[in-house]
Amino acid sequence: MRGGSYVLLTPAEVADWLKVSEGTVKNKYRTWGLRSQKVGRLLRFRERDVVDYLDRKYG
Repeated sequence: MRGGSYVLLTPAEVADWLKVSEGTVKNKYRTWGLRSQKVGRLLRFRERDVVDYLDRKYG
């Protein structure tokens, strides 16, 4: 993995970064192959994993 950090992002933060709705992130992250983390019942994404996804998808 190239960039990013291990900071955990909420689905809303990922949605803002990708310019999509929060619902889209929650419904599509598995289809996109975006790795997630569960913190209790909360869904979170490592910044590093989002950067890796963007590199793979849009290189």
